[in-house]
Amino acid sequence: MALQASMNMSTMSPARAGLLCSNHVACSKEKLKFPTGRGLTRSTSFAFPSSLNTSVKNHKSSVVCKAQEAVGVVQEATDSSWDSVVMSSELPVLVEFWAPWCGPCRMITPVIDQLAAEYAGKIACYKVNTDDCPNIASKYSIRSIPTVLMFMNGEKKEGVIGAVPKATLAAAIEKYIEA
Repeated sequence: MALQASMNMSTMSPARAGLLCSNHVACSKEKLKFPTGRGLTRSTSFAFPSSLNTSVKNHKSSVVCKAQEAVGVVQEATDSSWDSVVMSSELPVLVEFWAPWCGPCRMITPVIDQLAAEYAGKIACYKVNTDDCPNIASKYSIRSIPTVLMFMNGEKKEGVIGAVPKATLAAAIEKYIEA
């Protein structure tokens, strides 16, 4: 109702709006500012504020190592990247097999993210979307998701099926990291 009243007020003349609003406690004629023109106007030029232009000129570029950003983050593994990121990794690798439509997979994702951050530099964490990469899933006989597999030196070592507590996954990781 208030929206409708404001819409009606915005389409009426300034004189009528001032008359209607003069009875209202919060309104005064000084607060009302109505546009004088009708419709949209076309601007022929556009300029950025001078402060914006100087900040762009003085901006220094910086190089960031993408591998450094990836530590502690769960990354996507695909059919094309599987051999290079999982099978040839020098670190133990935790791989989560998941699908976007899977409720338990969504439940375990934050747990996997926490473990990736806690064991950053000690393990590598990847996830494989079983809908996008059915070849990998069938190669390792993934019949139920979420499934978490641990790989070491390119060899499957252990698997955990289902949305399990963080302690269960942490215990599986601890077996394969060097003290």
